[in-house]
Amino acid sequence: MPPSRLRRALLGSAAALPLAPLGLTAARAESFPARPIRWIVAYPAGGGSDFLARQLAPQLGRQLGQTVVIENRPGAAGIIGTELAARAPADGHTWVLGDNGAMVFNPALYRKLPYSPQDFAPVGFIARFPLILVAHPGSGFESARQLLAEVKRNPGRYSYASPGAGSPHHLAMELLKDRTRSFIVHVPYRGTAMAIQDVIGGQVPMMVVDTAGGLAQIRAGRVRPLAVLSRQRLPQLPEVPTLEEAGVKDLEVFAWLGLYVPRGTPPDIVGRLSAEMQKAVAVPEVRAKLEEFGLQVAPSGPEALARFVERESAFWQRLIRERQLNID
Repeated sequence: MPPSRLRRALLGSAAALPLAPLGLTAARAESFPARPIRWIVAYPAGGGSDFLARQLAPQLGRQLGQTVVIENRPGAAGIIGTELAARAPADGHTWVLGDNGAMVFNPALYRKLPYSPQDFAPVGFIARFPLILVAHPGSGFESARQLLAEVKRNPGRYSYASPGAGSPHHLAMELLKDRTRSFIVHVPYRGTAMAIQDVIGGQVPMMVVDTAGGLAQIRAGRVRPLAVLSRQRLPQLPEVPTLEEAGVKDLEVFAWLGLYVPRGTPPDIVGRLSAEMQKAVAVPEVRAKLEEFGLQVAPSGPEALARFVERESAFWQRLIRERQLNID
């Protein structure tokens, strides 16, 4: 072959090379998913995280053309299920529901954590649960302002329940104690149901509960809502003031949920999953069920979730260090 023709052939081949990965990427996105999806929930069946996943799974399955199977792997503050997801193949067929505990609190609370948040690729923020400070009706506490004044006068006399050490509910109370310079004894339980039952029974006078676990008990009069930990009052509880109205400035805490896949999952698959998740939560009947359960739906893409977690980590991990809240 003459040199000029050889040179043109080589240049033509080189120019075509960058197009090959794009073609493979498109083919991979079109062929995904190739089998049923495994969605790991690192908490027990019946809780808020489980409810959200089970509401979204059928809709996502219809959109993707494959069954989405919920796999509950509870235990150790979400560590068991989250670690399991971190070790799964990075092909988009394993998802995990990430939250404050798994992605923000645990890395600071545990010295030897068997996974890292960097083991995951964020798909997107899904929703958040507002938190509410409640008390046993017979405790004598009629308002958050009264409760905070009483615990301030009597440090260590009162205790509070939580669904577990390292939960958003636990850290919310620790932040409240920090801001008000109060000392209230922490009594951790294994889940919201057990914790709120002891508040209902009067064994523990107070706790922070999320809307999923607390609205029904509040409406039935079994616990008394004193304040919401949101910047605005909740539409479900319009008569309940915010903590800021009770004199505690600049304190907002909520439990949040986002979708993650193992690190190394191809970006085109992550992008498709993010788009499908945002489409699913926008379906009116799906969104209505989530909001009725007490969730505030706020879907986002991977980049927004990554930035949010970075800000949350900086804030909460500093608080955990300052209050020496290490669990192990």
